[in-house]
Formats: sequence, structure tokens, C-alpha cells
Amino acid sequence: MNVKNVNIFSLCTFIGVMLYAGLVTAQCDNWVGKPNQSDAENAHSIYRQAIKMKDMTIAFENWQTAYKLAPAADGKRDYHFLDGVDFYKQMWTESTDPGKRTEYAAIMHRLYKEAVSCYLNGTLTTTQNTEESKNARLGFIYGRMAYDMFYYVNTPYVETIEALDNCIKYAGDQAEYIILDIYPKIIVYQFKNAYMTKGKAVELYKRLNQIAEYNISNNERYAQGYQQAQANMEYTFSEVALELFDCEYFKEKLVPEFEENKDNPDVMKRVIATLKSAGCPETDSTYMALDKYWKEYATKFNEQLQAEYDANNPASAAKRLFDEGKFSESIAKYRTAISDESDNEKKATYLFAIASIQFRKLNQYSEARKTAYDAAKLRPNWGRPYMLIGDMYGKTARSCGDSWNQRLAILAAIDKYSQARSIDEDVAGEANQRINAYYGSLPPKDEGFMRGLKEGDSASVGCWIGESVRLRFR
Repeated sequence: MNVKNVNIFSLCTFIGVMLYAGLVTAQCDNWVGKPNQSDAENAHSIYRQAIKMKDMTIAFENWQTAYKLAPAADGKRDYHFLDGVDFYKQMWTESTDPGKRTEYAAIMHRLYKEAVSCYLNGTLTTTQNTEESKNARLGFIYGRMAYDMFYYVNTPYVETIEALDNCIKYAGDQAEYIILDIYPKIIVYQFKNAYMTKGKAVELYKRLNQIAEYNISNNERYAQGYQQAQANMEYTFSEVALELFDCEYFKEKLVPEFEENKDNPDVMKRVIATLKSAGCPETDSTYMALDKYWKEYATKFNEQLQAEYDANNPASAAKRLFDEGKFSESIAKYRTAISDESDNEKKATYLFAIASIQFRKLNQYSEARKTAYDAAKLRPNWGRPYMLIGDMYGKTARSCGDSWNQRLAILAAIDKYSQARSIDEDVAGEANQRINAYYGSLPPKDEGFMRGLKEGDSASVGCWIGESVRLRFR
């Protein structure tokens, strides 16, 4: 290479670097003090209002203008980036063209990276303008980006892992529970295929559990979501649990929890089952002590429930009886209220309360399902009864025989959530979250093939559920 070529090459490199720096700055431009501020603000207001009105054509047109004029809006909000992701995600969902889907996915990924870049270079901040709020927002964005990378963008796992790790780095224990859906699947895959060490897999498992436990205890609004995500995570890890964890690890992890919840049958039963599945021998002294206590407690508890169920002499309102833990008397009082009531909506509400008690407190699944259906008949287009039935199916899926039948039970749960969503928009968001959380628990296609079944076939769900489902595969 001669001197002339070297100089030209150096000049081109310099120009390229400068252009890139300009692009990075431009992608973080805001409207504050700019000649086009009014135009940008107007486009922003119109598209945000159009989203609320569900006029997505007007919304998208004005978003394009707002994003072009001021990607970072007023420099204190990331709406233009994340709303853009939502627009292109919808296009991705509605498109059947592989090329378009690839294009939309790439734009979604780019918008996420632009938002992150603007926060990191300081051109975008939060309204609170604190390091804590900025980190929280970065954690949120990385979590959503990782989720979309997994389900839409289809990036290599190593890139998705980087986004997930950054989510945890910035959000800490406040990381959204959606990462508890995808990270365990990736960890298990990476470990099974020797792309991740056992030590790293165990470390990540502990960290994800820490996030779940923190939010179950401290995040009242989304505690149930974290609890469900944690249960799904445990199910995902169960595939490699014996390879990752030993009896002593599970004893150290779960025995303190058992001791702190000796009046909670759900916790005790789960601990016993987990220790057994972790390979703890029945002759292990710790296991024997816990199992003995559980069996004695369960006998007394069942006797108490039976006595309460047989009792039919409630002395006060159903709500007070429920607060006192007298569930059968509470049910009897609700039935009295139903017999005295002429308003069908109120009757439906009382029936739903009974179904909830039968399910969540008495573990009377068949009775609870029947009561929930009775409530639904009295109040059409109410999704809550079907949500409750879906929760029953999901909770009891593990007791429905082998892995195949357990997954059929998950399908039955999804069907109920779908039915609730189709008739009641008030529960649509919650139903979608549950359906998404169970996506990874659908039956595998190869097992269906081995059983001579294809997608769309009808299959019977065993155990107490006793329904037929239309097969869909993972």
C-alpha cells in the first residue's frame, strides 16, 4: 500500500467515525429549544392520544414524525423508542411475510438499542433525573428487549443472555418477572448443550429465585405474577435439577422455609415433594422429620376442614368468617346471602366468592369449578369465573399423571384464560400474562407425533379435570 492510499484510507476512517458519532447524537435528539419543537410536540400528542383511541393508523403516522424530529422527545422520556417497538411488534405479529418480519424485528431491536444508548450517553434521562431511576429504566428496557429478542427477533442466545444480565445489573431485584420466563429456558438449553457450566447455571438459578422471592414478599401488585413465574421456572429447571442440584443444597434452601411455614400446607407439601425429587433418601433424618410432621399436620388439617364443612351454623357475616379462617361457615353464610338475594349480579359475586374459597382454601377443585360455572351463568360476559378455573387447572397440572397429561392440563388452563379474555376485556391483560407464562409448558410436537396425534386433534385431559382440549404444540 502506498502513502497516498494510506492517507485516503485514514481520511475515510476519520469521516466514518465522525458520521457514526453524528448518528449516535442524532438518534438521541430532543425537541427542547429546537425550531421544530412545536411540530414535534404536536406529533407526539396526536400519536399518544391516537393510541388511547386505538386508531393505530393515525398513531403510527404521527409517531413516525415525532420520532424523526425528536427521537428522545423532551429528553426525559423514552416513549418514542418503546412505542416504536410496540408498533413494529404489532406489524410483526400481523405479517405472514418472512422478509417483512425480519425487517420489523431488526427495527424493534434497533429502537431498543437506541433507547439504551441514549440513557448511557446521558442525552436521555428520567423525569426524576436520578441515577436510581435511570438504572431502573435501563433494567426495564433490557428486560423487554431480551423478551422480544427471545420471542420475536430470534437473536443468538449469547446476545439475549447479555441483555438479560444487563436487566439484572440495572434493575436488581426489581427486574420484571418476564425474565423468569425466558432466562430459565435459555439456561437449561445452554447447560444441556455444554454452552454453560454447572456452576454458572446454579449461580443464575439462585439469582432468579432471589428476584422472585423478593417480589413475592414485597411486590403486592405483581406478587402473583412472580409466584407463577417462579413455579414455571421450577418446572423448567426440573428437567436438569438432578444434574445441577443435590439433596444437601435443597435441604439448605428449603428446610428453613418449611420451619417458617408450619401452618401452611401448600408450602410444606411443596418442600417435601422438592426434597424427594432432589434425591433425598427416605431414610434421611431431616427428610423423615419433615415428612412425619407434614403427615400429622395434614391429618389434623383435613379433619378440621371436614368439621368446618359439616358445620352449618354460622354466627356472623361471611366476610368475617372468612377472615377468621372459618371457610365452611363462610360458604354457608354466602349461600344464605344468595337465597335472600334477587339481584343476579350479586348472586354471581357470592358464588364466585364461594368458588374462590373452595379452590384456594379448601382445595375442593371439582366443587369450585361447578360453583364458578354457576356464577358465570348468572353474569354473562364476566371473565373472572373462567380465570379462576384456569388457575385451578394450572395449579393441579402436576398432579395429572405423566408429563404428557400435565401439559394437557396446561392446555385446559390456557383454554379457560382464552375464554375469559374473549368475553371480558377487563381481564384480557391478566389472561394474556398467564397464557404467555404457560407458553413453554405446551406439549412437545414430537411426543404428539409418537402418540399419533397432530395439532388440532382433540385430546382428553385426565385426573379430576376430565375435559377435552384441542392440541397445540410448543
